[in-house]
Amino acid sequence: MVVAAALLLGACGGLGGKGPQPGFTAPPPPGTAISVAPQPASAGAIFQSANGYSGLVTGTRARALGDMVTIILTEATATSKSTTGKTAREGSLGITPPTKGPLDFLDPEALKAAAEASFTGGGNAAQQSRLNGAVAVTIAAIYPNGTAEVVGEKQMMFSQGDEWVQFAGRIRLVDIDGDNRLASSQVANARIIYSGKGAVQQASRPGWLSRFFNAISPF
Repeated sequence: MVVAAALLLGACGGLGGKGPQPGFTAPPPPGTAISVAPQPASAGAIFQSANGYSGLVTGTRARALGDMVTIILTEATATSKSTTGKTAREGSLGITPPTKGPLDFLDPEALKAAAEASFTGGGNAAQQSRLNGAVAVTIAAIYPNGTAEVVGEKQMMFSQGDEWVQFAGRIRLVDIDGDNRLASSQVANARIIYSGKGAVQQASRPGWLSRFFNAISPF
């Protein structure tokens, strides 16, 4: 049974981290995306806009399909929760036997009963997370209301493991600054995955036998 549990945890990635999700895309938004086909270059002109050059007035700000935008990751969350509970209950019962008759031998003190119950509980939970950095994404779809879908990922391979960042979401083109940068806090429907696998991630997790007994432990 222990060997079977080890094989099952190994098959589920228990001995290492999960890799990047294949086919990572932005969540499907409402509306219809604009599909812009490249315009054929006109012969005879010196300036060819189809070659990727920016216009004289529009500048180099990202605005078309395939343009790159740098997302500045500024994610920070802090949550805390505290609960307390207390209950108490008391009850008593007493019977007075008759002073005359066949039941006059009963002791009134022996016919009394009392019950008492109380409960006190409390719990506290707190969590903080922070993610800073930058990841370059590309515009995958543009919508008539001036918004666009962006998708991108970054993978890094180190000597002790791999790390990756995957990002997708919906942005407003007017929020892009002159350096083609945008804060992640301005992205709607943002989907951020930051994870890794390797020796460092494996060392920070309990062993497969500990996870197995924790899973079946009733306590």
